[in-house]
Amino acid sequence: HPTDAPMGIDEFCALPVEDALHWLDKIDLPEGRGEALKGVLGEILRRLAFLDDVGLSYLTLDRASNTLSGGETQRIRLATQIGAGLSGVIYVLDEPSIGLHAADNARLIQALSRLRDLGNTVVVVEHDEETIRAADWLIDIGPGAGSHGGIVLAAGKPDDVILHKQSVTGKWLTGKNPLKISNKCAERNREIIIRNAREHNLQGIDVAIPLGLMVSVTGPSGSGKSTLIDNILRRVLARHFHRAMSQPGKHDTVEGIDQISKVVVVDQKPIGRSPRSNPATYTGALDLIRAIFAKLPLSRQRGYAAGRFSFNIKGGRCEKCQGDGAIRIDMHFLNDAFVTCDSCGGKRYNRETLEVTYKGKNIAEVLEMTAEAASVFFENVPKLSRILVALCDVGLGYIHLGQSANTLSGGEAQRVKLADELSRPNNGHCLYLLDEPTTGLHYEDIRVLLDVLYKLRDAGNSLVIVEHNLDVIRAADWVIDMGPGGGKHGGQLVACGTPESLAKDPRSPTGQWI
Repeated sequence: HPTDAPMGIDEFCALPVEDALHWLDKIDLPEGRGEALKGVLGEILRRLAFLDDVGLSYLTLDRASNTLSGGETQRIRLATQIGAGLSGVIYVLDEPSIGLHAADNARLIQALSRLRDLGNTVVVVEHDEETIRAADWLIDIGPGAGSHGGIVLAAGKPDDVILHKQSVTGKWLTGKNPLKISNKCAERNREIIIRNAREHNLQGIDVAIPLGLMVSVTGPSGSGKSTLIDNILRRVLARHFHRAMSQPGKHDTVEGIDQISKVVVVDQKPIGRSPRSNPATYTGALDLIRAIFAKLPLSRQRGYAAGRFSFNIKGGRCEKCQGDGAIRIDMHFLNDAFVTCDSCGGKRYNRETLEVTYKGKNIAEVLEMTAEAASVFFENVPKLSRILVALCDVGLGYIHLGQSANTLSGGEAQRVKLADELSRPNNGHCLYLLDEPTTGLHYEDIRVLLDVLYKLRDAGNSLVIVEHNLDVIRAADWVIDMGPGGGKHGGQLVACGTPESLAKDPRSPTGQWI
């Protein structure tokens, strides 16, 4: 084994978890030091074993924390808690299955069960079918989102919830309400080819990505999916179309770029860093709303331009909170606290600005509307209506137009970006890169998402989706399966083809789960 030789601490920390476990397991303790080191060695082995148990055996010990995905970070915290061996604790986890391949999921469920067996209560917010079925008790909330939700539809053992007529999740678990799949015949007359990809663990592979289709890139955690699509393909395209400075990962060439007109990355990064950023500002809806208010008789009489209805500049905003609607209180050693502004009452605008109304509502009341309500309110304003309907189409009808960007989840931020794209005029030949768009989505929401993705594809565009959700993989036109494992055991193109052909391929780590 390559890690049997003696090594320094720097070399040890550069090892993946699985190799570090092997090295420590075979180590010969110096004579006379055995008893003194046995306790420390046992603790290190125990902690490494917990990282292995939650599916992180491919991570190197010196991996920078800012390069970890949200799912990886959460599973490291989970391993830490299992290692602590506490009991009588309530653990609350938010979608621990994010970023996990179906093959790794069983180990995560075992880890959660171990936490429970130590005498703890484990509360998991989750959409993954296997995790839901493995629960001792299921609480199903719905029936919809936002104002259409907030009701406990059913509670009990999973087998009991399945039988409950009101439960949306129960219907899904029975398989009585299957997704509509609209696979397109995989015509490979146009494609982008990545030659000799060898960044990180990629093993000099050539990968052909068919254009005009919905392509799913799959494989176990750490198999090289993100390295291939994000580090190489995205950066090459960003350099070509946007003159970006980021250096692509090691490869020879990317052929076929001339067959696409632009690239759009739909990731889970926030849609803005400031509390003033919101879905209305990101999609451009606020610009159109401000223009409507500026044309009203009272605005013209008072000389108000569109800038009067912005909370980013002086004039119409509340100056005490500077348009934030809240005052930040510095708590020194604790996180900052926010209290509602006592001058504007959280409305962001001053009294004079709020006196201007459209159909009986002022600008603050419009921003408090949900996308669904606003789409009806502005149905006679075509350009604005198109944006609001797009937000509803991606399953975000429940969010408020003025909802602060930092209150949106990664999945919600990603769907706001999708809605923004959906509302724009589209001439086809665009390549969309999506990273796990099902994050935070219930089965019913995935149904809506697939309709949107199919709509983009049918308009002549291409979609490349890094995804673990089996429903989305089955719904793809073409699948590129990486593997066979993670880290040094991955980096190979194991199989590619239609979902049906992968399901019959014994080499494919994803095919057996499809």
